[in-house]
Amino acid sequence: MTFELVRELGLALPEVHEGTQYGSPALKVGKRLLACMAIHRSAEPGSLVVRTDFETRGALLAEEPSTFYVTEHYTNHPLVLVRLSRIKEDQMRDLLQSGWRAIIAHRKRAESNKL
Repeated sequence: MTFELVRELGLALPEVHEGTQYGSPALKVGKRLLACMAIHRSAEPGSLVVRTDFETRGALLAEEPSTFYVTEHYTNHPLVLVRLSRIKEDQMRDLLQSGWRAIIAHRKRAESNKL
C-alpha cells in the first residue's frame, strides 16, 4: 500500500480533498483530518494516521495488532496508526470510509448543537 493509493481511495469519498497536516501529505474533509502520513517520532516509518472512533480503534488493535497500532502520542485522539506494508486495499477502503463517517457524524452533532 502506498500513499498514492490511499489518496485515490480517499478522494473517491464525498468532500474529501488533499491538503497537508504538519507538512505531511493529508486527506481532509473540510478542515478535519481523515488521513495523513505519520510524522511524529513515535510512529514507525511507513505508517499512516487515520481518523477513527475509539471503539473502532480498540477493535482494530485487538483484531490485527500487526497492522494497526497506537503510540502514547496518539492515545487521546480518535486516530489509529496503520502499517502501510501490512494493510490490504479493501481494508484501507473500509477504514477510510469509517473515518469519513466519523467526521460527518461529528459535523452533524456540532451543527445540531448550534440550533
